[in-house]
Amino acid sequence: MATIASRIQQATRADAITGRYDAWLLIGGLAMLAFGTVMVASASFPEAVSNGKSPFYFLEHHVVFLIGGMLLAWGLMRTELKDIESWSKLLPLVCIALLLVVAVPGLGVTVKGARRWINLGITRFQPVEVVKLLMIVWLASYLVRFRDEVNGTWKAMLKAILVACVMGAILLVVQKDFGSTALLLAITAVMLVLGGVHMPRMLIPAILALPALALMILMEPYRMKRLVSYLNPWEDPLGSGYQLTNALMAIGRGEFWGVGLGGSVQKLSYLPEAHTDFIMAVISEELGFVGVCAVIAMYMLVVGRAFVIGLKCVEMRRHFAGFCAFGIGTWIALQAFISIGVNLGLLPTKGLTLPFISYGGSSLLITCAALGLLLRVSYELTRAERQVAIRRGEVASTPQAPEVTVPSMSSVRTAADDARAAVAHNLGKLLRRGRPSGDQQRRRIEPKLGKELELDKAERE
Repeated sequence: MATIASRIQQATRADAITGRYDAWLLIGGLAMLAFGTVMVASASFPEAVSNGKSPFYFLEHHVVFLIGGMLLAWGLMRTELKDIESWSKLLPLVCIALLLVVAVPGLGVTVKGARRWINLGITRFQPVEVVKLLMIVWLASYLVRFRDEVNGTWKAMLKAILVACVMGAILLVVQKDFGSTALLLAITAVMLVLGGVHMPRMLIPAILALPALALMILMEPYRMKRLVSYLNPWEDPLGSGYQLTNALMAIGRGEFWGVGLGGSVQKLSYLPEAHTDFIMAVISEELGFVGVCAVIAMYMLVVGRAFVIGLKCVEMRRHFAGFCAFGIGTWIALQAFISIGVNLGLLPTKGLTLPFISYGGSSLLITCAALGLLLRVSYELTRAERQVAIRRGEVASTPQAPEVTVPSMSSVRTAADDARAAVAHNLGKLLRRGRPSGDQQRRRIEPKLGKELELDKAERE
């Protein structure tokens, strides 16, 4: 009976336990957002002035999107993962609808020959950014629901790949977005491998995909031109190699310490898309090698914490949360690698923003939302760890990193909680004391009754 009372107390304490948001993840994400705001302000002034706008035009829009992204992140930080998982089965249909909506006359907007945006009246939005996050959530749910089948059969593995290929085909045909297609396929492949698919089985679709991607490059002359100019941009520095040559000049001019914040020359109408796709070149010029290393270190911190959190979730059998963390970490790592590689001349020129840093409303909104989802995963992980520790009678601890607690209404103990804890405590004391015999009860009660009668008599007198 004492054990039952102890379990009641432990259950009461476990229900009142709250989690904590990972401090290193929060610090890394906020640091990149703050750094990106400063660099967008520095890189966008010449572009705004040359277009006849206010010098702060792009900065003001960036701050507005940043506030919206923070609100999205806060909303996801307060949303239970089980609620997100319950809606995940419909996400492939939502993704396909979002990718096709750009083809609707009056909604789709064509910019520089690519129809990738929808007109929302006050601004334009790029649906593929939402699709990246929704695809990760769906894959995480799919790997949980069909984990054994994915690990043991071809059918379940190929189904996930087929969904990604359908979305990639829409991107290539409707939006002509080769970079996002390659990124979606890469994220899918990495998540399947982390989900337990055997590497030899995964290599066959990967090998078959390479000729298909090469064919997509050969079918579009501008893609072939980019590939050729990437190999030798100085052959045509004023034509196909214009962007890359100016980016390389900016990087070379920065040297070790840079020319100073705001001192970039290449952003003065020489380097196209200086505040979006080629913002890393401006960072290299103004802050030098030290600034580039600082940016890479911030990405390593965020991605590293994402994979550590994901691994802990999987170890605790919280597979949906773990796969979400793996997917978001993979997405941020791959997109940052491609963007930095393009700026440094390591990869062919491709228009992908630098997550958390580049100007771009759609990208900023969704990367902030992804950070909020990642923080929610860390919150539920620490909450589960503490609940397990309470049930085992241990003291929960988190030695990996200092963490911060975001106060919530659920953490405030109400009067009902105090009353329930008191009842459980008293019940435990009574059960541990044991039931007395009949004679003992009479011997204990009779003196008490005698004293009460004497007191009553004295009061009456």
